[in-house]
Amino acid sequence: MSPMPWNLARTILTNAWPVLVAQMVSIGMMAADTLIVGRYSTQHLAAVAVGSGLYATLAMSLGGVLQALAPIVGQHYGAGERERIGSDIRQGLWLAVLLTLCGGALLVDPRWLIAPARLEADVEAITVDYMRLLVLSLPAMLGYRTFHAAANALGLPRPLMLIAFLETFCHALLASVLVGGHAGLPPLGATGAALSQVVVSWIGLGCCVWLLRKSPRFAPFHIFARWERPCWKAQKELLRLGIPMGFSFLVEISAFTLMAIFIARLGAETVSGHRIAANLSALVYMLPLSLAIATAAQVAQAVGAKDEALARGFALTGIKIACVFSVLMAVALLCLRGPIAWLATTDAMVANVAIGLTFYIALYQFFDTVQTIACWALRAYKISFVLLFIHMACFWGLGLGLGYWLAFHAPVPQGAAGFWQASVISTITAAVLFGWLLLWVTKQRTRTCPGA
Repeated sequence: MSPMPWNLARTILTNAWPVLVAQMVSIGMMAADTLIVGRYSTQHLAAVAVGSGLYATLAMSLGGVLQALAPIVGQHYGAGERERIGSDIRQGLWLAVLLTLCGGALLVDPRWLIAPARLEADVEAITVDYMRLLVLSLPAMLGYRTFHAAANALGLPRPLMLIAFLETFCHALLASVLVGGHAGLPPLGATGAALSQVVVSWIGLGCCVWLLRKSPRFAPFHIFARWERPCWKAQKELLRLGIPMGFSFLVEISAFTLMAIFIARLGAETVSGHRIAANLSALVYMLPLSLAIATAAQVAQAVGAKDEALARGFALTGIKIACVFSVLMAVALLCLRGPIAWLATTDAMVANVAIGLTFYIALYQFFDTVQTIACWALRAYKISFVLLFIHMACFWGLGLGLGYWLAFHAPVPQGAAGFWQASVISTITAAVLFGWLLLWVTKQRTRTCPGA
């Protein structure tokens, strides 16, 4: 690889660290639910575990559709077409309304989603109430995802970090009151956690609206300067890019969800060890994801400015930065996997399973970094359909299909490790395919339009 252009690296890192902090702080909301509801009741905690997982899968998939706004806004910003950005965001908000109606229809009666979990009757009833209440948070969450995509595309991620801190603090405080029943209120259990999330989601959206109206950084785009109806041409472009993005999010999330369901057949200790490793993997993934979001924003802006050489430079620099961090992270995981496992459990069997599976997380760190950055950079070029096919082939085909065979039907069944071995293979394959596609796309575009 050629030397890293430090000015490009500095720009990416400057925008990546607030995104990383915001994501890490947001994880605190899930941790707060686990701690607060867990102290109240095991049954209510089980309901939150199932209900929040299903809701998060749906919400993140719908939010992935709104991610189509990022390359559109980024390219218009790079082209100096600031007057179009206000319209882009307004159309994104209309799409959020449409997605809210679709998601709400699925959650009004969530029993069909819960049925595969085969919960006990009382836990199922709690889960149904929990998920029905979360429907009220969906419009606010999707409105926030519209702001999230636009702010990152404009290179303005710091407000997201501040909103994440506010939401997490408010949720921890409000949920502790509502779940256990304090300040003269009756205990609501899981329902209290859901109600807190609804309130906090609308607080977050209110902060977004306030920033869009009052912040001088967003003032040039005149987002609320006029009323605008849904425009079919704009909605068509958002859906053309966004539907494959949303399905890609669904593929990645559901792959881990289904993996856990299959591994549950192997016993409580095995699935518990897998859960520790999966949570650690999700936590570690926040670093390449934040770098990918920051890299994609700069690539989109360079493409909009018709500086293809700069766009290629940002894409390759993002991969180089992330690869350096991935190697350091892999070494840290190998050295600390024992203490991390014992921090999460006191059961020796569970800890040994987690320690063994963490080895695979370290093994695929480098390749996961490459595929993440390359995929997000390609989205900045408004490429989405081919990425979905690669995601499906790698994470459903190899990750789940091959993993199931290795775990249960190989000549020497590998158990839970089989799924993680397949994850390594699928991640390497995705890294090769996404990396090659990014190099080919950037090379072709640089030849036709080298720079501004």
